[in-house]
Amino acid sequence: MTAGTVDETQRPQTPLRWAIAGAGTISRSIVPDLQLLPGDHVEMIFSRNPANAASFAEEFGLDRWTDDFDSLVRDPGVDVVYLATPFATHAAMARQALLAGKHVVVEKPMALNADEVQDLFALAESQGLFLMEAMWMKFNPAFQHLFELLRTGIIGKPSSVRAGFGFPLIADGGSRWDIARSGGTLLDQGIYPVTLAHSIFGEPTSITAHGRLRADGLDFAEHFTLDFAGGEFAQCASSMTEFVDPSAAINGAKGWITIPGMFWTSTTLQIHAGSWEKMFAPEPIDHAREGNGYVPMLRAASEAIRAGEIHHPIHPAKDTIAVFRTLDTIASQLSH
Repeated sequence: MTAGTVDETQRPQTPLRWAIAGAGTISRSIVPDLQLLPGDHVEMIFSRNPANAASFAEEFGLDRWTDDFDSLVRDPGVDVVYLATPFATHAAMARQALLAGKHVVVEKPMALNADEVQDLFALAESQGLFLMEAMWMKFNPAFQHLFELLRTGIIGKPSSVRAGFGFPLIADGGSRWDIARSGGTLLDQGIYPVTLAHSIFGEPTSITAHGRLRADGLDFAEHFTLDFAGGEFAQCASSMTEFVDPSAAINGAKGWITIPGMFWTSTTLQIHAGSWEKMFAPEPIDHAREGNGYVPMLRAASEAIRAGEIHHPIHPAKDTIAVFRTLDTIASQLSH
């Protein structure tokens, strides 16, 4: 750097101003994690219930709140909208925000099917705006370290994956149990095992799925096998009526790597390879958790938006669309 020039890396960043749609459980984790990022500011919260919006804003020290989503997406003081509403609303609200010129990060699942997801990414691209599904698992340090380990060949070539996500949830009338508002365990929980398998093997060539459905079609449990072009396979399950071991394992000819439960949020890996002792008594590899665990994903999204990107390479449009094609196929088999 010569005299009289400015080091761009030291130039103060213009704050990226976020608005959060939804004042529920997810937002209570997202907002404090965004507040840990020095270049970001949470501008306002939206809830259809004005009392909830006002209470949330006061609790988290936000400047503004609204119960009018249209006014939020048209607000010139907002750059990015994070959608954390019931997922049946995601596609329409994301479309509205994109058409208003806002970047959008959508809580998983991004929409209800692959067609909706593809349409949203096409719209974002036409608008030159950033759009990403908030699949925080893929950004977490332990998950990133997993792929570094797989590239070393420590377990040999990965040949299979086992992953599950199941807990008995109280039928409290919430959106999980309401097929009109969202509903079902596949999109809410099964999406994580599917995403893990896709991340390792790509898109499956064959899918076999079975499950249990309520009379109105709401799925509350399923198990499925994904087969891949190289002979690899993934065995997965999800449920909201009973426990399914929430850990995951990636297996190869030389050993396996376990991600302890809950695998989608775990900060720990266990490498079962190298010797018989290490296989059956591995020392855990621990990674620090930043905030509630969403910080790495939120930081990555912010950096991509500032760089003028419309996708993030860790979780790009093509990967999200492929996962939804698999979810669509699983859902179609459950309905028969």
